[in-house]
Amino acid sequence: MKKEFVVSLLLMSLVAAVHSAPKRSLLDDDPEVIYLEEHVEKPIELLVIKAAQVFSDKEGKRPLGNLVKDQKVLLQAMTDRAYRVSAQTGGNKVTGWVAPWAFASKDPNFVENLKSLYERQMEVAKLVEENRAAIGMTLEEAGRALGSPNKTKVRQTAKGRSGSWEFVDYEEIRHYTYVRDPVTGRTFRQFSHVTQEEKGKTVIEFEDDVVTAIEQTETDEGAGRVKIVIPPVVFAW
Repeated sequence: MKKEFVVSLLLMSLVAAVHSAPKRSLLDDDPEVIYLEEHVEKPIELLVIKAAQVFSDKEGKRPLGNLVKDQKVLLQAMTDRAYRVSAQTGGNKVTGWVAPWAFASKDPNFVENLKSLYERQMEVAKLVEENRAAIGMTLEEAGRALGSPNKTKVRQTAKGRSGSWEFVDYEEIRHYTYVRDPVTGRTFRQFSHVTQEEKGKTVIEFEDDVVTAIEQTETDEGAGRVKIVIPPVVFAW
């Protein structure tokens, strides 16, 4: 299940925070875009290896300026087809979209791993929207998908932290009694009380804040449909 990515510590905190950050404006409310700038401790710097145009839109229809070879830019956001960068062009600071082929980084696998990160975050966002947890999610992502756990268990050792979160889904059951009218002798149903009864339960196990196993009761609608996503992409030079 575990698939390791050895890339840069520069983005180590990215995965847990990418989708939890507040949107900056309605113009940025695009489900295809993952914003990076506000979610890493240090800016992500890329080197321009081939001259390219900068566009105001990710579709590449409205040009803003040009990047030149050996110029350095700061990566702010990405889709599966374009990078949003901040750069100096003609003495002015420009923020816009550029094709990925224009850039390089210290790691030759950077582009491939950044694409893996993008694909992972898109899959996680869909699961969160469906209120489903998956093996390989971070605890923060699982919490956004399922809400606050009803019960938690944590074990800390020299090797790391492990434990489990339990989520119980309750449904409201209305109870009735049958009474006889002393005058007419007719029997009718009368509301008695309401109880909260367990509808289903999901237990997730984790190691070092990453979900490693999911257990669901048979009454859960999603039981038997446990998804697996790749673990958080860890970047390290």
